[in-house]
Amino acid sequence: MLSDDYLPVYQFSERHQRQIAASADRVMRALQQLPTWQDPWVHRFIRLRELPARLAARLGHGNALALRAPFGLHEFTLLECNAREIVWGLAGDFWRGDYGLQPVADAAAFAALTQVPRLVLSFSISPLAADRVWLRTETRVCCPDRGSYYRFLPYWYLIRPVSGLIRQRALRAVATLALTA
Repeated sequence: MLSDDYLPVYQFSERHQRQIAASADRVMRALQQLPTWQDPWVHRFIRLRELPARLAARLGHGNALALRAPFGLHEFTLLECNAREIVWGLAGDFWRGDYGLQPVADAAAFAALTQVPRLVLSFSISPLAADRVWLRTETRVCCPDRGSYYRFLPYWYLIRPVSGLIRQRALRAVATLALTA
């Protein structure tokens, strides 16, 4: 798995899967469309998560969120893609109101960020038949030190159920997109 190349050691993870009635090639084309995918429920979840920080910014408590569009997959960096897997990476202090995101130019920059929490989001395709596949997604988070681990821990348990819903909606979206890809 490509995730093992980018984040072999991690403390937090979640996995989801779905069978999709489409070829592996169609599913991969659909996966490549995910950064522009729009979902009204996901948008609501993100708005709710960002509400305190955006209100704070309006009240004069500056943060990086005030200058950015709502969080989404467009914030992630594509680390690698092949015929059966795609992996995106993200780095930052995810528990902060503005996510504390660090710029990640490419896979090498992601690997070099060893002093900040990192996250990989991967999707892998396993063919079952010519027109049916398993699509699996895994999210991994590595906190590089005890301090970031203990700051991330309560945040993880708070957002994990919603994160799981978002991943399931993404799998459903890929299944739909694969019909037209």
